[in-house]
Amino acid sequence: MIVFKDPWISLLIPVVLALIIFLRKRQRATSFRFSSTEIATSLKSTWRVRFRQVPYVLRLLAVILFLVALAGPRSVLEETVHKSEGIDIVLAIDSSGSMAAEDFVLKGKRYNRLDIVKTVVQEFVKERKNDRLGLITFARLAYTVSPLTTDHSWLLTNLDRVELGLIQDGTAVGSAIVSSVARLENSDAKSKVIILLTDGVNNAGKMGPVEAARVAEAFGIKIYTIGAGTEGRVPFPGRDPWGRKVYQNVVIKLDEKMLQEVADITGGKYFRATDTESLRDIYREIDTLEKVKIEEYGYKEYKELFGYFLMAALMLLFLEVVLANTIFLRVP
Repeated sequence: MIVFKDPWISLLIPVVLALIIFLRKRQRATSFRFSSTEIATSLKSTWRVRFRQVPYVLRLLAVILFLVALAGPRSVLEETVHKSEGIDIVLAIDSSGSMAAEDFVLKGKRYNRLDIVKTVVQEFVKERKNDRLGLITFARLAYTVSPLTTDHSWLLTNLDRVELGLIQDGTAVGSAIVSSVARLENSDAKSKVIILLTDGVNNAGKMGPVEAARVAEAFGIKIYTIGAGTEGRVPFPGRDPWGRKVYQNVVIKLDEKMLQEVADITGGKYFRATDTESLRDIYREIDTLEKVKIEEYGYKEYKELFGYFLMAALMLLFLEVVLANTIFLRVP
């Protein structure tokens, strides 16, 4: 769609054209006097005579295009939204060694827990277009992968870089909560949320998960906790002496009681994900639960088009000058 920055200028087009036509008609054309025009009337008019008004028409078109360019034509690229108040969400994802267990399946293929979590979190992020999102990953220590941002493409790029083994092994759930709170404590959003996913038992960090949850509750931060992984023995990948990938069945403990307590303290909710679809359903439910009506201010981004009209006008003007001085040259 094309709109104009100064549409009132377009109202001048008929006025300017009428003025040009009026002035041209008032001009007295240079002529020769002949005693009789009978000979001329018997002659057939050539194409030059029939199209002698072409330079004049080109000049009128050039004037129109100049005025259109002056009106500031622009095309609407997209309408964006500025959020006055909404929801700030920090995603805390366990990247400890136990997340290498391959008990999740996607499209018939086995994947480790972290890969599936990253896939589902990507889908979740794409649905939260108007919220600021942050990302924390943790093992023995907790690290900020992305501070709160509305640049979700940048956040997803950094999410893709989260890999197993980047942080010393361990599971510091309390540290993950504290780091997430640090990202949210100064937020002025109507709702502040932490979505914490882990598959293990807290065994590292200086603060326990329950104490950290009380800190979050003091700042008005709600925590949704997700326990990931199937029950019982799960396939865990390893390498044989020849470097081939092999699996051994291991038991990975999950402290569901702790995760339930953390959620209860902050007014959140605890979920259990045992497969890819249940994990997707959990993030969809959280997405539904965390909806807040916000004031939005729409504005539009434009692409300026006046340059195209200006260039077209100059080309027509140049063509008019060339034709008027060559093919349609008039001799007084």
